[in-house]
Amino acid sequence: MNRFIANAGVCSRREADTFITAGAVTINGQIVTELGIRVLPGDEVRFDGRKIEAERKVYILLNKPKDYVTTTDDPHADKIVMDLIKDACEERVYPVGRLDRNTTGLLLFTNDGDLSKKLTHPKHNKKKVYQVTLDKPVERGHMDMIAAGIELEDGPIAADAISYTHPDDKTEVGIEIHSGKNRIVRRIFEHFGYRVKKLDRVLFAGLTKKNLPRGKWRILTEKEVKFLKMM
Repeated sequence: MNRFIANAGVCSRREADTFITAGAVTINGQIVTELGIRVLPGDEVRFDGRKIEAERKVYILLNKPKDYVTTTDDPHADKIVMDLIKDACEERVYPVGRLDRNTTGLLLFTNDGDLSKKLTHPKHNKKKVYQVTLDKPVERGHMDMIAAGIELEDGPIAADAISYTHPDDKTEVGIEIHSGKNRIVRRIFEHFGYRVKKLDRVLFAGLTKKNLPRGKWRILTEKEVKFLKMM
């Protein structure tokens, strides 16, 4: 029941439990106060007298520009990512994971909590590829060490793959990594004394930036959504 109410966009699952025990929810005209009640197809659910229905699931892909903060609300931020997708849908959607203010590239939004957890949990090993521009050429030996694994202040980390993006420019590197640790790509290169000048996420869980200009968004196709759920 609490999941149904949350999916309808009324409130969080935890808040829904409070409303259920307070007697604010009915199924087929009967007040329910027991937590864990299942909603069956065809059931009429009302919250505070108002009929509610499971909210349509929405999946939005944004090519995030620089200087936008990944948050749903921040009174101290001049620009937040929600500003860029405000006209995308009526449903409440949330970012899947985060990109820091100075990082650009792919950011997914959805109201599908199950898929969001699946895409962000490290055990599911969802591929993320970044293009990194450094302040000086990256030594081959350092790249080998990053691939083999290094020790940072919050534990060991290794890239799934790493290579130069151009044979004649060793300041640009492509790195594949599935860790969701905060600022992980920047910290990896800072560990060796490099400064990241640009960081762009070019692939996320099989989704790419193809035909998606910076600052623009699009709704995922049904085929893409099925692919994400099957991964």
